[in-house]
Amino acid sequence: MLAVLAGTGAATLVGCDPARDAATAVPIPDALLVELDHGLGVLRGADRRSIPRSVATADGSAIYATAPDGADTAFWRVDTTTGGTSPRVRLPGRWLPQAVSATGTLVALTAHPLNAAQGRPQGREVTPVLIADVTGVRHQLELRGNFVPETFTADLAGLFVLEWLPAKAPDRYRVRLVDLATKAAGPLYTRTKAAIPPGAEEEMRGDGRQAVLAPNRGTLYTLYTHQPDHQHTRDLVSGRPGNAHAFVHTLSLSARWAYCVDLPHPFGEAPTSGHAMAVSPDGGRLFVADVTSGTVAEIDTEELTVRRTVPVARATGTGHAAADGERLFLGAGTVVRSLDLARLGPAAEWPVREAVTGLVLGPDGRRLYVGQTGAVSWHDPATGRELGRVAVPGLVAVRGLAGRG
Repeated sequence: MLAVLAGTGAATLVGCDPARDAATAVPIPDALLVELDHGLGVLRGADRRSIPRSVATADGSAIYATAPDGADTAFWRVDTTTGGTSPRVRLPGRWLPQAVSATGTLVALTAHPLNAAQGRPQGREVTPVLIADVTGVRHQLELRGNFVPETFTADLAGLFVLEWLPAKAPDRYRVRLVDLATKAAGPLYTRTKAAIPPGAEEEMRGDGRQAVLAPNRGTLYTLYTHQPDHQHTRDLVSGRPGNAHAFVHTLSLSARWAYCVDLPHPFGEAPTSGHAMAVSPDGGRLFVADVTSGTVAEIDTEELTVRRTVPVARATGTGHAAADGERLFLGAGTVVRSLDLARLGPAAEWPVREAVTGLVLGPDGRRLYVGQTGAVSWHDPATGRELGRVAVPGLVAVRGLAGRG
């Protein structure tokens, strides 16, 4: 789920594994939040830091980390701008951080390693969940069923979760809301703020590809693919047939409703990995790309409708996307392309040395960072000219900027 360090104070991220490589200590203009083969990492200047067993805030301003502490768990917050850490607090039992609130203040932890973006969990009848902040435990839940935390409500009074069914042998899931006061899980609301009738909660069997938080932190968009014979709540209520192969699950963190924007053919027909999503900086437009079929859809986030689809050059490999106010960038294989947003037409195309593992725009829009196999390069967004490159051993993906809170 999703996206999202300046200064010179990151030389001592207390509690982190240095993991430096002197041969590649080349300054990076902007600090980046990355995924390494052993956890999250922060790249700032010539410094490299890795933080295992951790989860980052949506804006990259902080990372919450855990470490075994005897039979218990040490839990602390790392400020990615200064490198400072909060005092470690002890959580009873063994826990792993899974989801952080849009406010960046509350964390959901479980005893199980899989988060909401990592596929199907093992069967279980009860799911313990711990809710904590830097002061310690805020809530302790024992949820009857097989649950995975996804995110929190805007007021921090509820936790959105994926409930996997059947609990002991899961093959499908639905989004539910846990009231932290009553510790009970129930259905969400419809977009008209009506309660979902019993039996009308939509259940999904496909793949959750990517989650993107809106710039105002009020809406979470999740791209799902491969949903044959899926019926949305609106279909179940009306009795109409449904057969969506891909859609964007739109979750209002404040109003607590969910709505699915269906994507037209050929979305969802090609491999899930070829799909990618990016939101415009003003939050008004959401772009979904399927690089395999060569199709881009533009969604109006106010009306929650597909405004238009356009063909683009086809590509192979995992798709990645990023957007500024003027361009949409798509990366797949060893090629990066940009599209002019006014007409969603091609603007530029350039090759990179290795397979793309992420696209991130610098804070001033003057650099496009391209994650590659074991390296990060940065380019002029208009021309694609490579401005710099550093080796990053163990790089899995470039996730976003850091230290912007």
